[in-house]
Amino acid sequence: MAKTFTESAGMLLFRRKDNKLEVFLAHPGGPFWAHKDAGAWTIPKGLINKGESTLLAACREFEEETGIRPSGNFLPLGSIRQKAGKTVHAWAWEGEADPSQTTSNLMKMEYPKGSGNWLTFPEVDRCAWFDSEEAKNYINPAQIEFIDRLKSLL
Repeated sequence: MAKTFTESAGMLLFRRKDNKLEVFLAHPGGPFWAHKDAGAWTIPKGLINKGESTLLAACREFEEETGIRPSGNFLPLGSIRQKAGKTVHAWAWEGEADPSQTTSNLMKMEYPKGSGNWLTFPEVDRCAWFDSEEAKNYINPAQIEFIDRLKSLL
Protein backbone atom coordinates (compact mmCIF):
# COMPACT_ATOMS: atom_id res chain seq x y z
CA MET A 1 0.00 0.00 0.00
CA ALA A 2 1.35 3.43 -0.92
CA LYS A 3 2.41 5.75 1.86
CA THR A 4 2.40 9.49 2.23
CA PHE A 5 6.07 10.43 2.79
CA THR A 6 5.51 14.09 3.64
CA GLU A 7 3.18 13.37 6.54
CA SER A 8 3.33 11.25 9.67
CA ALA A 9 0.88 10.57 12.46
CA GLY A 10 1.61 9.69 16.06
CA MET A 11 0.48 9.43 19.65
CA LEU A 12 1.70 11.13 22.80
CA LEU A 13 1.00 8.87 25.78
CA PHE A 14 0.86 10.76 29.07
CA ARG A 15 0.25 10.15 32.75
CA ARG A 16 -0.05 12.23 35.90
CA LYS A 17 2.33 11.09 38.60
CA ASP A 18 3.07 12.84 41.89
CA ASN A 19 1.18 15.93 40.66
CA LYS A 20 3.40 16.13 37.57
CA LEU A 21 2.66 15.52 33.92
CA GLU A 22 4.86 12.85 32.34
CA VAL A 23 5.10 11.91 28.66
CA PHE A 24 6.20 8.66 27.03
CA LEU A 25 8.79 9.12 24.30
CA ALA A 26 10.57 6.80 21.89
CA HIS A 27 14.23 6.80 20.84
CA PRO A 28 14.86 5.87 17.19
CA GLY A 29 16.85 2.72 16.55
CA GLY A 30 19.76 2.21 14.20
CA PRO A 31 23.33 3.41 13.87
CA PHE A 32 22.50 7.02 12.97
CA TRP A 33 20.71 7.58 16.29
CA ALA A 34 22.84 5.28 18.48
CA HIS A 35 24.84 8.07 20.17
CA LYS A 36 22.28 10.88 19.94
CA ASP A 37 20.09 11.79 22.88
CA ALA A 38 19.14 15.47 23.18
CA GLY A 39 16.69 16.33 20.40
CA ALA A 40 16.57 12.74 19.14
CA TRP A 41 13.57 11.37 21.05
CA THR A 42 10.12 11.52 19.48
CA ILE A 43 6.49 10.66 19.92
CA PRO A 44 5.91 7.19 18.43
CA LYS A 45 4.82 8.04 14.90
CA GLY A 46 5.12 7.01 11.30
CA LEU A 47 3.98 7.30 7.74
CA ILE A 48 0.33 7.34 6.75
CA ASN A 49 -0.86 4.69 4.30
CA LYS A 50 -2.71 6.00 1.27
CA GLY A 51 -6.40 6.25 2.13
CA GLU A 52 -5.76 5.76 5.88
CA SER A 53 -7.08 8.31 8.34
CA THR A 54 -4.42 10.15 10.33
CA LEU A 55 -5.90 8.94 13.63
CA LEU A 56 -5.85 5.28 12.54
CA ALA A 57 -2.28 5.73 11.27
CA ALA A 58 -1.27 7.25 14.62
CA CYS A 59 -2.73 4.30 16.55
CA ARG A 60 -1.18 1.74 14.18
CA GLU A 61 2.24 3.36 14.31
CA PHE A 62 2.20 3.66 18.10
CA GLU A 63 1.42 -0.04 18.39
CA GLU A 64 4.03 -1.04 15.79
CA GLU A 65 6.76 0.95 17.53
CA THR A 66 5.93 0.13 21.16
CA GLY A 67 3.80 -3.03 21.19
CA ILE A 68 1.11 -1.06 23.06
CA ARG A 69 -2.37 -0.56 21.61
CA PRO A 70 -3.66 2.97 22.27
CA SER A 71 -7.10 3.13 23.86
CA GLY A 72 -9.36 5.58 25.58
CA ASN A 73 -10.13 9.16 24.71
CA PHE A 74 -7.80 10.70 22.17
CA LEU A 75 -7.09 14.42 22.52
CA PRO A 76 -6.24 16.09 19.20
CA LEU A 77 -2.94 18.00 19.38
CA GLY A 78 -3.03 19.29 15.82
CA SER A 79 -0.09 19.30 13.45
CA ILE A 80 3.46 20.63 13.39
CA ARG A 81 6.06 20.92 10.66
CA GLN A 82 9.49 19.48 11.40
CA LYS A 83 12.75 21.05 10.23
CA ALA A 84 13.07 18.71 7.22
CA GLY A 85 9.56 19.69 6.10
CA LYS A 86 7.54 16.66 7.25
CA THR A 87 4.14 17.41 8.79
CA VAL A 88 3.32 15.40 11.93
CA HIS A 89 -0.28 15.01 13.15
CA ALA A 90 -0.70 13.94 16.77
CA TRP A 91 -3.14 12.90 19.46
CA ALA A 92 -2.60 12.40 23.16
CA TRP A 93 -4.04 9.71 25.40
CA GLU A 94 -3.73 9.03 29.09
CA GLY A 95 -2.47 5.65 30.19
CA GLU A 96 0.34 3.55 31.59
CA ALA A 97 3.21 1.69 30.00
CA ASP A 98 6.28 -0.13 31.22
CA PRO A 99 9.19 1.03 29.04
CA SER A 100 11.09 -2.20 29.73
CA GLN A 101 8.26 -4.19 28.13
CA THR A 102 7.99 -2.30 24.85
CA THR A 103 8.64 -4.03 21.54
CA SER A 104 9.24 -2.48 18.16
CA ASN A 105 8.85 -3.51 14.57
CA LEU A 106 12.03 -3.96 12.52
CA MET A 107 13.20 -1.80 9.66
CA LYS A 108 15.78 -2.33 6.94
CA MET A 109 18.09 0.48 5.87
CA GLU A 110 21.18 0.91 3.75
CA TYR A 111 23.92 2.26 5.99
CA PRO A 112 25.97 4.17 5.20
CA LYS A 113 23.78 5.36 2.34
CA GLY A 114 25.10 4.14 -1.01
CA SER A 115 27.35 1.50 0.59
CA GLY A 116 25.29 -1.53 -0.40
CA ASN A 117 25.43 -2.59 3.27
CA TRP A 118 21.87 -3.29 4.50
CA LEU A 119 21.11 -3.39 8.23
CA THR A 120 17.97 -4.59 10.02
CA PHE A 121 17.20 -3.10 13.42
CA PRO A 122 14.26 -2.05 15.62
CA GLU A 123 12.62 1.17 14.50
CA VAL A 124 12.57 2.20 18.18
CA ASP A 125 15.40 1.00 20.41
CA ARG A 126 13.94 2.19 23.73
CA CYS A 127 11.12 4.17 25.33
CA ALA A 128 11.03 6.16 28.54
CA TRP A 129 8.85 8.38 30.68
CA PHE A 130 9.94 12.00 31.05
CA ASP A 131 8.64 14.85 33.17
CA SER A 132 6.94 17.16 30.66
CA GLU A 133 9.53 19.91 31.13
CA GLU A 134 12.50 17.53 31.08
CA ALA A 135 11.10 15.97 27.89
CA LYS A 136 11.65 19.26 26.07
CA ASN A 137 15.42 18.65 26.34
CA TYR A 138 15.14 15.28 24.61
CA ILE A 139 12.29 15.47 22.09
CA ASN A 140 12.70 16.61 18.49
CA PRO A 141 12.50 20.43 18.94
CA ALA A 142 9.53 20.82 16.59
CA GLN A 143 7.54 18.36 18.71
CA ILE A 144 7.85 20.46 21.89
CA GLU A 145 4.69 22.15 20.65
CA PHE A 146 2.75 18.90 21.23
CA ILE A 147 3.75 18.90 24.90
CA ASP A 148 2.76 22.55 25.26
CA ARG A 149 -0.59 21.90 23.55
CA LEU A 150 -1.25 18.93 25.82
CA LYS A 151 -0.54 21.03 28.91
CA SER A 152 -2.97 23.69 27.64
CA LEU A 153 -5.69 21.06 27.11
CA LEU A 154 -5.26 19.66 30.61
